[in-house]
Amino acid sequence: MQQANVTITASPRPSLSWYSIDWTLVNKRVSNLRKRIYRASVAGDLKLVSSLQKLMLKSYSNRLLAIRRVTQLNQGRNSPGVDKVVVNTDKDRNWILEELKVAKPNKVSPVRRLYIPKPNGKQRPLGLPTIKDRCQQAVVKSALEPHWEAKFEPCSYGFRPGRSAQDAIQRISNIASSGRSRKWVLETDIKGAFDHISHDFLLKAIGNFPARAWIEAWLKAGVMEERQRHPTTAGTPQGGIVSPLLANIAFHGMESALRISYQRDGVLKRNSPYALVRYADDSVVFAKTKEACQQAKELLQSWLKIRSLELSEEKSQIRHIEEGFDFLGFRIQHYKTAHKKKGVVFLTKPSKGSIRSFKKQMSLAWKKGLHWSSHLLIGHLNPKIKGWTQYFRSGSSKEVFCKLDKWMWQRQAWYSSRRHPNKSWYWRKQKYWGKIRGREDKWVFMDKSGKKEVHLWKLAWTPIKRHVLVKGSASPDNPSLARYWKERQTKGNLYMSKSRSILWRKQGGICPICSDKIDNGEQVEVHHLLAKRDGGDDRITNLSMLHVTCHQQVHNQQGKRITGVSKLREPYAG
Repeated sequence: MQQANVTITASPRPSLSWYSIDWTLVNKRVSNLRKRIYRASVAGDLKLVSSLQKLMLKSYSNRLLAIRRVTQLNQGRNSPGVDKVVVNTDKDRNWILEELKVAKPNKVSPVRRLYIPKPNGKQRPLGLPTIKDRCQQAVVKSALEPHWEAKFEPCSYGFRPGRSAQDAIQRISNIASSGRSRKWVLETDIKGAFDHISHDFLLKAIGNFPARAWIEAWLKAGVMEERQRHPTTAGTPQGGIVSPLLANIAFHGMESALRISYQRDGVLKRNSPYALVRYADDSVVFAKTKEACQQAKELLQSWLKIRSLELSEEKSQIRHIEEGFDFLGFRIQHYKTAHKKKGVVFLTKPSKGSIRSFKKQMSLAWKKGLHWSSHLLIGHLNPKIKGWTQYFRSGSSKEVFCKLDKWMWQRQAWYSSRRHPNKSWYWRKQKYWGKIRGREDKWVFMDKSGKKEVHLWKLAWTPIKRHVLVKGSASPDNPSLARYWKERQTKGNLYMSKSRSILWRKQGGICPICSDKIDNGEQVEVHHLLAKRDGGDDRITNLSMLHVTCHQQVHNQQGKRITGVSKLREPYAG
């Protein structure tokens, strides 16, 4: 554990090996309790909801899962808070486990302020809590979230389980596709949304939640910047585990404010004045006339005022769908065409800003790569390229992908000429380009120096696949929709590699060690069921996709996995 000015005392109890934990059992316990909270919330039994939330807060499995997510799965696991502590060993995790048992709201630390650049050149403030506070936030979130999942409106897609930006874009496609009547769009931009949300409003909204004191302590913990502690009288800092959930709670009710109504089957009523799509604090409102959009803007201004928020007059625009607008990195617009009966076609493409950002990222990588081998450079570029194309593959992105491939070829030619200025073009062509199995393309950038050739992924190789919109207000915490979510998970494969794609479908998108989704944000590795040293091979029947930590658990020699309820000291065995 990396630390500064912090003394950590070892737990007097026997140390728990993190690789010995049966994560399937842990995930099942937490999931079952979440579903019970959801069911009680739908039934309106608030007394039972509160009792179940208390059980979740005391749950040993919930604490174990919270520590795993924060210290092993979360991308910010190596970014410390004000105490400069980073947890990355079993000893450290055991210390956190013991600390969570005795933690009190009055011991919450202020968040560490840092800034990240925004696409417009400005900086976005982030607030990083300490690792211990993040783990406690994850514990509290598991108790609070299922209750609100039963209440959240179907138009909300940001930072919710089972929902994504692609769902928001697909919902917009359903609302604004050619032939639909709602062709006027209000783009809303809330001034400093996360920085100005009223604490009083949030605390009133969560009501008598058993961990209300924790929420209040985090909201008022203050910010540490340049060794100075600044009080926080409003807002929920971006960077905390619980902050996105609190933001969704604050923005809940926007549909009701706009008098949007649905039929029993979840379809928007024809006489509903507006249609809304919201992703956290970003939202778009669709209406039939420009005047209706202006009225919606006035309604939202009044609605936001109660939360101590307001719309930005400069950035909140009213446009016709033929003008187009940008949302979540996509350009959404009606384009004129001669190939359709109505003369227009609705398309969602990567926005110009997204393309510029991609080019900038790639240019920096190519420049850095001048000092690397081509093998290392390709390994650095491929995840970025595949990640970008996976995000935009649900739109009409094929033309953009092809144009970017041509641009990438120019970077490749530049790289080869800078690396070998005294060699001929023919020599460089033979060294860096070639043909791979299954592709007719002779201009695939690759490294031929090793035992196994590695090649650079081309954007156009990514197949366009339309995203299937999540059903209405469906939530993974709803026990009656278990089959729906299982089928949806099975059909959600996004892997480019053929072997990984086959394994993903074979396993139904589930890690066999922890029974959690493979795509939970953690790095994934391929495991040989029978090791090569014992005669195993690379056939699909001998392979399995596992999370990195689960893969480590399989190969770890520290005893057997803990499966007994008593061994986990679980106060709740449901």
